Amino acid sequence: MSSHRPNDSEGLAEVPHFVTSRLRAKRQQTGLSVRALARLVDVSPSFISQIENGKANPSVGTLLAIVSALGLSLDDLFAETEDAEPVPASDVGELGSAAPPQPPASRAWHGGWVLRATDRPIVDLAGGVRWERLTPDVDPDVTFLYVRYDVGGSSSPPGALMQHNGREYGLVLSGSLGAQVGEQTYVLDPGDSIVTDCTIPHRFWTIGDEPAIVIWTIIRTDAA
Repeated sequence: MSSHRPNDSEGLAEVPHFVTSRLRAKRQQTGLSVRALARLVDVSPSFISQIENGKANPSVGTLLAIVSALGLSLDDLFAETEDAEPVPASDVGELGSAAPPQPPASRAWHGGWVLRATDRPIVDLAGGVRWERLTPDVDPDVTFLYVRYDVGGSSSPPGALMQHNGREYGLVLSGSLGAQVGEQTYVLDPGDSIVTDCTIPHRFWTIGDEPAIVIWTIIRTDAA
């Protein structure tokens, strides 16, 4: 679930086609109408349509709410092939938990053990946040991300904390990151790390006049 209340003006930037098509396909697969999904996520139907058509860009909080409502894992969003099968909703809880895919005997994953920096799947989100996946292929249990928070960037607006299943492990590489977890607020500088129970409302944002770069590992857990 999410305590973030999205709004319809979060961003008007193009979302990658492989993300929008996956969201739309999963919504249709589950039999949800645009209006029904909008009610679950607490946004307008037109905003859902704009996201699915690549005309609006959700914040991290809104995207997490949509992923949760559709029973997808975060890594499913990075699957660029149309025939990649999303993790079934019955297996994932809110953010996903399932047995990892079995790789072919001759190689690990579908493309090997290594992902080149130039080949990272990228998702740009509203609020000045960019996600770059660091795993060579979709992993239904773990999301491993290189995240850039632009100057003034944040995972969700002030006062709108995110809440979902899982645990997050973050390492700040550069810049300064503000973190609110529950009632506690922290400032993280390069080399600092943080672990959060994602069921506790939380939010992250850039502090200062340079972007913050953070490596995040998100371990999914079953819904309570």
